[in-house]
Amino acid sequence: MTKLSNRVLEMEESVTLAASARAAALKAEGRDILSLTLGEPDFVTPKNIQDAAIKSIQNGKASFYTAASGLPELKDAINVYMTKFYGYSVARNQIVVGSGAKFILYAFFATVINPGDEVIIPTPCWVSYVDQVKMVDGVPVTVQTVESNDFKVTVEQLEAARTDKTKAILLNSPSNPTGMIYSRDELQAIGEWAVEHDILILADDIYGRLVYNGNEFTAISSLSEAIRKQTVVVNGVSKTFSMTGWRMGFAVGEPEIISGMAKIISQTTSNLAAVTQYASIEALTGDQSSIEEMRQAFEERLNTIYPLLCEVPGFEVVKPQGAFYLFPNVKKAMEMKGFNDVNDFTNALLEEAEVALVTGAGFGAPENVRLSYATDLDTLKEAVRRIKAFMEA
Repeated sequence: MTKLSNRVLEMEESVTLAASARAAALKAEGRDILSLTLGEPDFVTPKNIQDAAIKSIQNGKASFYTAASGLPELKDAINVYMTKFYGYSVARNQIVVGSGAKFILYAFFATVINPGDEVIIPTPCWVSYVDQVKMVDGVPVTVQTVESNDFKVTVEQLEAARTDKTKAILLNSPSNPTGMIYSRDELQAIGEWAVEHDILILADDIYGRLVYNGNEFTAISSLSEAIRKQTVVVNGVSKTFSMTGWRMGFAVGEPEIISGMAKIISQTTSNLAAVTQYASIEALTGDQSSIEEMRQAFEERLNTIYPLLCEVPGFEVVKPQGAFYLFPNVKKAMEMKGFNDVNDFTNALLEEAEVALVTGAGFGAPENVRLSYATDLDTLKEAVRRIKAFMEA
């Protein structure tokens, strides 16, 4: 008799973490592996944020429990951030803080989804969305977007997927893995559709400030009061502030849902580490100049590496507008090298070219691979050189 639950047995392993672990294992064996797997900035957390964390330890504030849903001071800082970057203010009872945006997403699903409720998820999508919905006995309804529409879902597609069990739609803009951004008009149409049918909008805005080359991020929650009331915003400090290890995520929404999420947090993780909360206050309200410097560095990397990747035989690449991923279609490349499975193709690149990418299969895109350009330019250039040499061999 197995001792594992059906929930665990049916759960997929994160392909991004699996790819990173495989690359790390080969590097430990002495292989010269270049890993472009994780969505993790290679910058150290800015010094002003570090100093705020150290100060909270030295003055004893970080030594004790906080409210499970977050420090009042941190909620006030989030309100300042929302007012500045979203254009509207929120009350403390509209904010909940947790151990990373990933867990905040889970807390949302656990709060609003009953067994059999459906969540519409446009794909390609981040690898954890589908399994998190399954974990709370919901039904993920994936809607396949197309490259010709920049991997963005349309209202017509959403309406075709809607049933009387549809509870929520998940929107991620800029997107992981595609890096594409929904326009204001596109979001307006989706928001009005959701309001009309009383469908919740889960807006994963974690990459909202990482946009490049004149492109702009629009928050769907900022478009109207009716859309805002239908929306729960998920955000955090990991990507924008280079704080992946600090694990701070937050949600903003109507008090009823936020209160429910706070209950989930109180009975699972309890409060986010206090030192992280004090660091996050500084991140959200302090000097932002280093944040812009990091954004500019990502933009330079994108503009440098994109044309080089376009020269790789068999790689077809749409230039992303935000986040820090490239998501080339490699169908022709696989055919050229005799592969019919993207997992096998990705493994061959790892073993022969010693470049670790993430298979697109885990994102719902079996003809694509994901490259993270959240690493230095020298590594990126060498990685693309190796991939090109592999394709030309």
